[in-house]
Amino acid sequence: MSHNEQIIAGSAKHPIVPQHYRYGTAGFRMKADLLEGVTYRVGLLAALRSRKLNSQAIGVMITASHNPAIDNGVKIVDPMGDMLEQEWERYATALVNAPSDKDLAKIYNALATDLKIDLEAPAKVIYGRDTRPSGHTLVTALADALDATNTEHVDYKILTTPQLHYLVRATNSEGTPASYGEVSEVGYYKKLAEAFVRTMKGKRIPQVLQVDCANGVGGPKLKEFLKHIPQDKVPFAVQVVNDDVLRPEVLNLDSGADYVKTKQRAPPIPKPQPGLRCCSLDGDADRLIYYWHDPETNVFVMLDGDRISSLAASFIGDLVESAGLRDELRIGVVQTAYANGASTHYITQHLKLPVICTPTGVKHLHHVAQGFDVGVYFEANGHGTVLFSLDAINAFKKTTPQSPAQKEALDTLAALTDLINQTVGDAISDMLLVEVILAHKNWNLRDWALTYQDLPNRLVRVEVANKDVFRTTDAERRLSHPEGCQAEIDQEVKKFKDARSFARASGTENAMRVYAEAATRSEANELAERVAGIVSRWGV
Repeated sequence: MSHNEQIIAGSAKHPIVPQHYRYGTAGFRMKADLLEGVTYRVGLLAALRSRKLNSQAIGVMITASHNPAIDNGVKIVDPMGDMLEQEWERYATALVNAPSDKDLAKIYNALATDLKIDLEAPAKVIYGRDTRPSGHTLVTALADALDATNTEHVDYKILTTPQLHYLVRATNSEGTPASYGEVSEVGYYKKLAEAFVRTMKGKRIPQVLQVDCANGVGGPKLKEFLKHIPQDKVPFAVQVVNDDVLRPEVLNLDSGADYVKTKQRAPPIPKPQPGLRCCSLDGDADRLIYYWHDPETNVFVMLDGDRISSLAASFIGDLVESAGLRDELRIGVVQTAYANGASTHYITQHLKLPVICTPTGVKHLHHVAQGFDVGVYFEANGHGTVLFSLDAINAFKKTTPQSPAQKEALDTLAALTDLINQTVGDAISDMLLVEVILAHKNWNLRDWALTYQDLPNRLVRVEVANKDVFRTTDAERRLSHPEGCQAEIDQEVKKFKDARSFARASGTENAMRVYAEAATRSEANELAERVAGIVSRWGV
């Protein structure tokens, strides 16, 4: 059979459910029973992408992250382990929306022609999936697309999303001076464990850490990773909970980072003991939230992505200062409009670091963070990382220290570049980073929480007739359309102390998200309700 015939025959085996699909920050994500045909077509695009990029390996991850078990998703990972280039989201959308099998082959060939892609060139795609049962079917559809296009492919089976990103970059850098690590799941564990030992420098972690794994892939992978930490060098007592991957229906159910962040309380099972240090991963282990129940005040205290961001920026900023590199390296923090105003004030006024606000979505933060030598980015939901430029990495390794303190700072910074996943937010890697910083500072969670006081905030979902009439500007912090709506919001905000509020369209539902913060809880709630009312009126 010709290429075209193979593509058409494969598509017939994995028919598309007709509706309009759009590639977004999470790739294509929806009810799993709609995804088989979509995943086949994503496989075709991944093959094109590899051939366009000189046969470098492209990744495909099958996951719906923090969504319920009945959902799934498929997204593409570029050669350096970052997200698919934005221009190619358009091509993905066009290919997936081809109305028939024959149209699919035509669009595939037209893309190859327009993008000057040699369809006879070698191509390679590597892929993994989370623990959802629907992953089996979707992986089969993906493999059929890769076979139809004569693309070499490797199935790494069940992985966390950050592990797949790691493997893509490691594959493409193998055998080069910029080698990212051993090309295997074990290579990922070894790299993190060795860097953890180097950064801890013999310091102790005094208390047990309870880790809620959302009954997702992070549970078994965290347990496997912990086997690689030499307990004689770094005793690290971890209690893994909510790690049931045998019952799909409990995935992300009343557990995980998204639950803790949105409900602002600990998972009900197991009920955390007062004073116990806790953190939660999400279903594919790329988000992290810390929390504990303060026994002195009887209050639940959450330490989210904003807190992790300011903690990392403070620690790394101090190390860069001690290393004598503050004038040579640009350090910056990237946030979204959802970042708590108190965290932004702390970073700009106390840490004296610049903060840039971007639209929601990790792809936006990652891109802006690359503009710094040390770019710290986290969404408030706990998804983020720290990026180091090549200049920064070289400075850490090649600067000749003039004192023992400078040498220790340089060594720690060099180790951090291996400990922190440079490709994407990684809950396991970020958890290790937090533990390192707390150990170095000799802080408990209360010490961390006392760095600044969060402004009370509220997030409200507002159903509207057509979310597309709402358009934003200023990194989604202001509405440009409908004209007049933002002016009404501004008038309400002026009535409250330390207040701000914004509204933006949901990426997945025909609804608006309204965020409000103010000096007191009651004022934040009232402001959110008033702005929700404005949005509701304008959205009719």
